[in-house]
Amino acid sequence: QVQLVESGGGLVQPGGSLRLSCAASGIIFSSLAMGWYRQAPGKQRELVADIISGGSTGYVESVKGRFTVSRDNAKNTVYLQMNSLRPEDTAVYYCNGRQVLSGRLQNFWGQGTQVTVSS
Repeated sequence: QVQLVESGGGLVQPGGSLRLSCAASGIIFSSLAMGWYRQAPGKQRELVADIISGGSTGYVESVKGRFTVSRDNAKNTVYLQMNSLRPEDTAVYYCNGRQVLSGRLQNFWGQGTQVTVSS
């Protein structure tokens, strides 16, 4: 079965950095487009960063210049490097993978990892 497992979350002070990792198994990783979503209490889930299988990336405006998404297909892992963290970045961060199979989009989700930015 397909599994996505996030790690690297924790408590960090404003201005600090964290690196999130998401390891995939049970699927050909290179076939997946990957993304990072986050959800804060009382707010809807939002897409933070996205990276397709070819390596092109996209970011929500609020994290541009601070976050970097990357992938290592040999390790079946996608990363989110988060710098200059702000309290408003506090959320549960979820790893997402997606592919098209027989013309149908498939989505896979990790369990989430908590990121808390606080003094």
